[in-house]
Amino acid sequence: MKIIVLGGGLVGGPMAIDLSMDKDKEVAVADVNPNVLQKFNKIANLNTIQADLGDEQKLRKLIEPFDIVLSAVPGFMGFKTLQTIIECGKNVIDIAFFPEDLFELDKLAKDKGIIAISDIGVAPGMSNVLIGYAAGKLDTVDKAITYVGGLPKIRQWPYEYKAVFSPVDVIEEYTRPARYIKDGKEVVMPALSEPELMEFDGIGTLEAFNSDGLRTLAKTIKGSYMIEKTLRYPGHIELMRVLRETGFFSTDSIEINGLQIRPLDFTAKLLFPKWKLNEGEEDITVMKVIIEGKSGNSVKRFEYDLFDRYDVQTGVHSMARTTGYTATMALRMVANGLYTQKGVSAPEFIGKNEACVKFMLNGLKERGVIYHEKISH
Repeated sequence: MKIIVLGGGLVGGPMAIDLSMDKDKEVAVADVNPNVLQKFNKIANLNTIQADLGDEQKLRKLIEPFDIVLSAVPGFMGFKTLQTIIECGKNVIDIAFFPEDLFELDKLAKDKGIIAISDIGVAPGMSNVLIGYAAGKLDTVDKAITYVGGLPKIRQWPYEYKAVFSPVDVIEEYTRPARYIKDGKEVVMPALSEPELMEFDGIGTLEAFNSDGLRTLAKTIKGSYMIEKTLRYPGHIELMRVLRETGFFSTDSIEINGLQIRPLDFTAKLLFPKWKLNEGEEDITVMKVIIEGKSGNSVKRFEYDLFDRYDVQTGVHSMARTTGYTATMALRMVANGLYTQKGVSAPEFIGKNEACVKFMLNGLKERGVIYHEKISH
């Protein structure tokens, strides 16, 4: 089986390397940057292709020889890239966090007879899988809450934050209105709103804020209260609010010395060197997923906890491990014929199939990404 990974960055790279370990697969990774591709030169069973993934015609030609595509392009390219892959009739696993509705491509995928799984990272992604699984065990869902954050192990002033994703994608968490479900109805609040402090073993106090991570769950799961909150070190919310309200995240161009400049582009340029998680810098990923509801006459609660660290032996960042290995296990699940649903699937659809959930969790555990489950009545 021939597989191509689109994007060889801090997440795309580890995914390509992980898949290259499978002897029954031929794996290639494509990226526009030749410097990014150099790091794969000594990896067996992994070919590199320099290509402009934003050029639709080149992309169509690039993926033509492959059986499955794994898309790890930036969010602003995500929807169009996914659409092109589906039009080419290729099964696809996608981690691009794009703002468009992924179900807009469902009919196209069904017409092409292909499997497309989108939003399949850590959150959205594995959080949705677990919520979908727990919801299937309940008659009614009262709560589905996700707290999640990727953080540097060493806190450095002023932001105490580092990212494996591009700053523009991260900034969307601070600007895109946050949708959640309350009393069964959609509520829209500003990002960074309704902060709360929480305690986590191994890390201490973190602050949580509303972010637009509920995504497809708002449509696919019927629940009374469903929300996702992002986790950061205390103080980060206020810093981001100041930047946002001052206009540093605006996409409306302003004139500076005769030049039209988007403040967001300027801000991202400044933040990238400060937020970039460099090779060897240790990070952690924290996630708590809580699902409560009724099963018969009794109340049942599912709780899943993840605390993951940078892997010193492999040099793979925690956010890349928790995001990327979820996607590679989903790809293997499709390749092995375990998941066969045609059309565009949100991750919670996987949760309906207990065999698929076990396959995903076991594969992640083998890679050191361990979810601890607690079920109570």
